[in-house]
Amino acid sequence: MLENNNYKVVVGLGSCGIAAGGLRVYEIFEKKLGEMGSGTLLDETGCMGICYKEVLTEVIDPDGKSYIYGQVTPEKVEKIIESHVINGVPLMEWIVKGDDIHTAEDSFFNKQRRIVLKRCGIINPESIDEAMDMDAYKAIEKAIKTMTPEEVIEEILNSGLKGRGGAGFPTGLKWRFARESKGDKKYIVCNADEGDPGAFMDRSVLEGDPHAVIEGMMIAGYAIGADEGYIYARAEYPLAIKRLKIAIKKAELRGLLGENIFGSNFSFKINIKEGAGAFVCGEETALLASIEGQRGMPRMRPPFPAVKGLWEKPTNINNVETLANVAHIILHGAVEYAKYGTEKSKGTKVFALAGKFAKGGLVEVPMGITLKEIVYDIAGGTSSGKKFKAVQMGGPSGGCIPSELIDTVIDYDSVNQTGAIMGSGGMVALDENNCMVDIAKFFLTFTQKESCGKCTFCKIGTKRMLEILTKITKGEGKEGDIELLEELSANIKKNSLCGLGQTAPNPVLTTIKYFRNEYEAHIKDKKCPAKQCKALIEYRIIEDKCIGCTACSRVCPANAISGHVKKPHIIDSGLCIKCGACKTACKVDAIVIE
Repeated sequence: MLENNNYKVVVGLGSCGIAAGGLRVYEIFEKKLGEMGSGTLLDETGCMGICYKEVLTEVIDPDGKSYIYGQVTPEKVEKIIESHVINGVPLMEWIVKGDDIHTAEDSFFNKQRRIVLKRCGIINPESIDEAMDMDAYKAIEKAIKTMTPEEVIEEILNSGLKGRGGAGFPTGLKWRFARESKGDKKYIVCNADEGDPGAFMDRSVLEGDPHAVIEGMMIAGYAIGADEGYIYARAEYPLAIKRLKIAIKKAELRGLLGENIFGSNFSFKINIKEGAGAFVCGEETALLASIEGQRGMPRMRPPFPAVKGLWEKPTNINNVETLANVAHIILHGAVEYAKYGTEKSKGTKVFALAGKFAKGGLVEVPMGITLKEIVYDIAGGTSSGKKFKAVQMGGPSGGCIPSELIDTVIDYDSVNQTGAIMGSGGMVALDENNCMVDIAKFFLTFTQKESCGKCTFCKIGTKRMLEILTKITKGEGKEGDIELLEELSANIKKNSLCGLGQTAPNPVLTTIKYFRNEYEAHIKDKKCPAKQCKALIEYRIIEDKCIGCTACSRVCPANAISGHVKKPHIIDSGLCIKCGACKTACKVDAIVIE
């Protein structure tokens, strides 16, 4: 029940909501509700997960019932206020999720299990009171008052929590190594340098519930004996950084961060380091170098950061999602957490659904769910309605899992067996219109540019691979190119110093493994089966279908289409730039791509 018998309106203002126009919607609600003078509460929250329905606005009735409106525009605000807030009549046709009602979007949530995201999209991330009302900082209090550092580590070990940054190393074991390392000073570092194309998991957690990460760092600090932490976040995440700073400040004012926390001998402070956006700084040793003010380049290991890390002191590094799981485990116990998942992969996993998913957004699912359940039951298949072809998983370091492996179980071992990796949680859906050679080229272009240049095999090897892929997509490929790509991949993976180079060939290797026929069609037949590579396709007008409406010639930017009104037109292939404008403009499907 809400206090004072008032309604409450909450606008989703994560980056996704703001990009869709959420700030304007919030401003209009603020103005209209102010004019009413009804005492209706207006608040904001982070990403609710249903990004494909932004702008999202939740209306909470005085009796506590919640209704979430989707695709809210400034024009809809007044109608929502008049019907729902004033007259108590929810506008069912605009509601995407609500108590005691069923909507077409229920399937998006039915198979989710929220631990990391339990407060995201519910609390105002700038309100420490709302976070504490939902158990924030209870776990660190429990740890300090009732558990030894060794017991905390044991609980994390028993939970089966593995690092969610991609490597999947047991978190408790990592903490134990840092605990056992000798040093008068130790550090906790949160890796928030999320850089994969199509990934927005960490950003959404930091924007929606920064307290989960702060508390996780505190517990990790207590466990290993560290009194200071750094959050390394890329500067391209200004909203996440802003909300982190607010959360840290408020926690300090409450005495939750700082000296002698909860009257104990444990003290902890958190600093924020803004990174410049270099993908290689997601690698642990490059990240540490960047914090120290050096160029972000990886170094040889051992020694590992747990022994000699930040400023040569023992350092524990976990990513955002890993740390956001910690408080739940300590508060509710390892057994409760381990109820989710498989024998070797416990708990849940957050995924960012991007690309051609019909329902793109942020989801958290139990380990052990199948890829098919995510693609069809949660994400609703492809946005184009065309046949699902593959999912790119794990970003530039990952690989493509084809539709024939759609029953793959989502756990570390099963995903690795496909040639892809779990990664930090990016999933990009591809349909039959995607060219897999072009997809491989896209990801290799990214990693080639992001290589720091320290390793010859990485910097030069990926450049040679990219040159070959570019030639193949231009129709200049030749026999032996596929084998050469495989040979280069093996050498780069074997001889690169850090994870960037060791995994850069994965998108190429998996597309060759599962879509070798597409490579061969590009090389032998000089054809792109998906009709995406411009050098290998041609636009043609079917004479019998063309009605001479001139729509195609009017939109052609290259003046490549000629013909008379009500007479069949033709395309001059020498002038055509293959932009597709003519095909989009044609209402009778007279234009084909060959």
